[in-house]
Amino acid sequence: MMQQHIQGPLSSSDGPNTGAPSDPPCDCDTEGRWDWNPWDSWDSSGPSDFSRSLPAEMSEQIFLQLDPQSLCCAAQTCRRWHRLIHSSEAVWRGQCLLLRAHCQRELEQDRGHGFSWKVTLVRNYTRSRLKRDWLRGRFSCVRSANELRDVRMVPLDAESWGEILQAELER
Repeated sequence: MMQQHIQGPLSSSDGPNTGAPSDPPCDCDTEGRWDWNPWDSWDSSGPSDFSRSLPAEMSEQIFLQLDPQSLCCAAQTCRRWHRLIHSSEAVWRGQCLLLRAHCQRELEQDRGHGFSWKVTLVRNYTRSRLKRDWLRGRFSCVRSANELRDVRMVPLDAESWGEILQAELER
C-alpha cells in the first residue's frame, strides 16, 4: 500500500520557529514528514471487501448465490470483483445450470460447440426467461401485440414452440 507523505511541523510550537526539526510528533519521521495512511482511520464497522480476506473459491461460492442481474452489478463494483467474477467458470456454470430447466437442449448445443459457460449464459438467458414465461402461461391471454411491447422477444426453435403449444393445450 502506498503511503502518502505530508509535510509536518518542523519545530515545536513552544519556541521560535528556526526551521530546524525538533522533537517530531509520534507519527513523524526525523525529517518532519508524517507517514499517513487514510485507511488507518477507517471505521472497522464500515464496509469491507470479503474477497480480500477469503480464498477465491469462497468468494465464488458467495457470487454463486446471486442472480444474473445482481452478478453483473457486482462485477461493476470494483476491479477485483470484476476479475473474480469474469474469470470464474464455476460462477458462470452455476448460472447456466439454473437455466437448464427451460433450455437444456440449447445449453448442451452451445457447450458442444465449445462456447464458455459465460457465453452460453449470455446466449441463452433471455431465451430461457421468455420460454419460461410462455410455459407458465404468461402470454396465454394476450389480446394484442401492444401488450407485448415491453417484452423482449427472441427466436425460439420448433421444438420450443412445440413445448409451448403443448403447455397451452394442457391449460
